[in-house]
Amino acid sequence: MTAPDWNPESYARYADLRLRPATDLLAQVGALPPGDLVDLGCGTGAAAAALRARYLDRALLGLDASSAMLERAAETGAYVALIEADLRDWAPERPPALIFSNAALQWLGDHAALMPRLAAMLAPGGVLAVQMPRQWGAPSHRFLRDIAAAHFPGRFEPDSSSPVATAAEYWRMLSGLGRIKAWETDYVQYLGPVTEGHPVRHFTQSTAMRPVAERLDAAELAQFLTAYDTALAAAYPILPDGGALMPFRRVFFVLEV
Repeated sequence: MTAPDWNPESYARYADLRLRPATDLLAQVGALPPGDLVDLGCGTGAAAAALRARYLDRALLGLDASSAMLERAAETGAYVALIEADLRDWAPERPPALIFSNAALQWLGDHAALMPRLAAMLAPGGVLAVQMPRQWGAPSHRFLRDIAAAHFPGRFEPDSSSPVATAAEYWRMLSGLGRIKAWETDYVQYLGPVTEGHPVRHFTQSTAMRPVAERLDAAELAQFLTAYDTALAAAYPILPDGGALMPFRRVFFVLEV
């Protein structure tokens, strides 16, 4: 069965919170050699305007596995080409100056092989700039796995390791390939009130919840959401205005080859 495509409207609901890490990452990218820019896992094109503004004379290519996201990215008018492809198999036609990936590569495994392979695609002096959530052990994400395993035994693994490593591990993994900066940041995200359910659930349902939700029927999903909302209320107390605070950790690195 083909998994449901991404929902651009749901993903864009928290566009400002999702854009800030992208601009924080871009701020650490310096001068580039000749070549194109690749927005790897571009989604709806959230980072396109910032990339275009920073490098006005460069061709910007967007790559994503979701046709729905690429349709929305096309509306930005920022890309010279949009490519639908599996990020694991893609290779550029010519070496790019920058491969920029904001919150996409956490969906792929074996980073010890993936990241050096991407770095090898770059033009000499090119840059690989990556940001990924590292929220695997936080309640928002841990509850997804634990509740699914408890309510639907045998259908979900109770736990498994995340492909996303620490900043120090990426530094050690890639330091032999060039100059690298690596860091982690905790963002304290304010999520406003919602009409139904918990605010944190509305943040995760368009991303981290997808692998669970797409395997449940309507009745099972309702059961799951009730349990998830209850658990979230204990971990992320509702504020007087109906919103909630959600600390969110992200890992970054910028490698110049």
